[in-house]
Amino acid sequence: MSATSDDCIFCTIVAGEIPAEVLGRSEHAIAIKDLHPQAPFHALVLPLDHHENAAASAAADPAVIGHLVALADTVARESGNADYRLIANTGATAGQSVFHTHFHVLGGSSRMSESLI
Repeated sequence: MSATSDDCIFCTIVAGEIPAEVLGRSEHAIAIKDLHPQAPFHALVLPLDHHENAAASAAADPAVIGHLVALADTVARESGNADYRLIANTGATAGQSVFHTHFHVLGGSSRMSESLI
């Protein structure tokens, strides 16, 4: 996969062509506020390079997943969420709607549980 994809909304956000509320940034990733939050705190953490999903990113450069998790932890803690959920959907039937690797960082609710169904 290439470093960017012309038809990827997250690539246009990374390139600064579409505005987003940036919560954090590193040399490998960017964290933005989710436009349709599913929890009181909901951020998206995405790598700067384009790959379809977390498995593809890990295959291309395993260290990138560590960079994403580290940025997720930083933005969660800076927002007052020491406890948070980190989710990476892989594939349309698993709920992935944008095919650029990204983690959802959810926090701010004591009602989150292990139940996924």
